[in-house]
Amino acid sequence: MDMSLVLQFWVVALLLALTPGADWAYAIGAGLRAPSVAPSVLGMAFGYAVVVCIIAVGAGALVTQYPMSLTVLTIAGSAYLIYLGVNTLVSKAGQVTASDAPLGHAPAAQFFRGAGVSGINPKGLLLLLALLPQFTSPAGWPSAAQMLFLGGLHVVNCLYIYFAVALLARRILRSKPRASAILAKASGLIMVLIGLGILVEKGAELL
Repeated sequence: MDMSLVLQFWVVALLLALTPGADWAYAIGAGLRAPSVAPSVLGMAFGYAVVVCIIAVGAGALVTQYPMSLTVLTIAGSAYLIYLGVNTLVSKAGQVTASDAPLGHAPAAQFFRGAGVSGINPKGLLLLLALLPQFTSPAGWPSAAQMLFLGGLHVVNCLYIYFAVALLARRILRSKPRASAILAKASGLIMVLIGLGILVEKGAELL
């Protein structure tokens, strides 16, 4: 594997995991309402692991064979990210809130709900499908193995970031609701900037 590509992907995946969205909302909800945050966060990581496996064994290879589909997916993922960011910035509520979906009392219920949140998250699906093939190298490991490895890095990123989000929500947002409003505006700006950056880069490649 090309270690420079691995490092580049890790940085991009880290920024994406740090971008608030549906996953953050569920993690915050777990931190505020669940007795333990572990089942919810582990469930979200499992959901992403399933998505990575599906992309690596089939969907990602298909995108590699048809580069134009990768361009379309990249543009769609960027546009969706910008849409999320703008919605966050103009939201009257002005705060990142815990997910309204009931967490369930049993750890298993929290786990599978977390897996559903990440597994069907449009941002995660689009961006992973668009990103993973871009960071594979034609030499070395088979592309499927490379995508599994890179996807594993993303899952690890999600694990420690979402644990931190859930635990910080439990400690901070319960007593300082204003912090959620500041977090929302910052996250909206980050989403817009990342989306615009990807669009500019893709536009430069097409010109």
